[in-house]
Amino acid sequence: MSKELKSVDYGLEKIFDGAQDFLPLLGTDYVEFYVGNAKQAAHFYKTAFGFQSEAYSGLETGKKDRVSYVLRQDKIRLVLTSPLGSASPINEHIVKHGDGVKVVALWVEDARSAFEETTKRGAKPFMEPEVEKDEHGEVVRSGIYTYGETVHMFVERKNYNGQFLPGYRKWESDYNPEPTGLKYIDHMVGNVGWGEMNTWVKWYEDVMGFVNFLTFDDKQITTEYSALMSKVMSNGNGRIKFPINEPAEGIKKSQIEEYLDFYEGPGVQHLAVATDDIVKTVAALKARGVEFLPPPPQAYYDDIPRRLGAHMDTMKEDLNKLQELSILVDADEEGYLLQIFTKPLQDRPTLFFEIIQRMGAKGFGAGNFKALFESIEREQAQRGTL
Repeated sequence: MSKELKSVDYGLEKIFDGAQDFLPLLGTDYVEFYVGNAKQAAHFYKTAFGFQSEAYSGLETGKKDRVSYVLRQDKIRLVLTSPLGSASPINEHIVKHGDGVKVVALWVEDARSAFEETTKRGAKPFMEPEVEKDEHGEVVRSGIYTYGETVHMFVERKNYNGQFLPGYRKWESDYNPEPTGLKYIDHMVGNVGWGEMNTWVKWYEDVMGFVNFLTFDDKQITTEYSALMSKVMSNGNGRIKFPINEPAEGIKKSQIEEYLDFYEGPGVQHLAVATDDIVKTVAALKARGVEFLPPPPQAYYDDIPRRLGAHMDTMKEDLNKLQELSILVDADEEGYLLQIFTKPLQDRPTLFFEIIQRMGAKGFGAGNFKALFESIEREQAQRGTL
């Protein structure tokens, strides 16, 4: 196992007996954003979210077409990449989509096998297996396309002891704000177009051996004005979870339609990052200027004891503090969870973060959907996109 990353055990193995094992995934290796100005974006994610400088690649390391800054907090690794010329395909991606996720990199034991198994099952290749070497060893990477222009990169680093990847150097910085308690990526959500959700559910089943273990329809995810549908896909050990959303018919435009309009196609809607103390984390993020969705009404918090039932007896958090910070609470048979959602992290209303703390619960906050989406709709109304 890589010294850099340790697997996260969600305890879901029994749920995923139906998943196929031809593509063993050890965890999320990194998430790469294509951004307009990587240096400034790196400063934002360090200042606002408490990420630390890890590695750098650019002109000084012999890279002529792009620059990348690697940030880290616990097991979360972000790569922020910008082009160094107008003719770059990266630039074309940014012009079309704005800042957003290009690569969801998955940590594997064998990147060659991962590429062979997925492409023979119908995946469109992004990058044939490549061996990258330096004095610290070698990394093998390969990649395939998923929805839209998003890519899954397979990263095999068992023979590498360097900083991040060959071609990168340690990023020395005197400015490293304190972490905010973010631990690992809990799940990543993708938005796809009208009628495309089941197509991509089947793609994850057939190409990557995932299983669909939760489904939410437009009767569960609905408000007075809009609706959406979602299915949650997971690999066999439960370490990788990808909910997939599509719009549903409603009186007005849903958040998924708004995303598709401004991102100009399917893509990653949000990253859900886990914390062990959401009250402390959210308070720190707010103090650093991170903006969150507006709070639900008083009735939402008044109803929490009823919705949590017996879990109220084991709940450690102060409800008044949760309400003060606008943190949402939900429960399932196995426990409860706490979650909150940022506003979009760039001017286009596309990518955002979810902060989540699981106290036994394995779900995704279904009891919060109505309050959450009404909050999003209030933001859409201000933008004139509802």
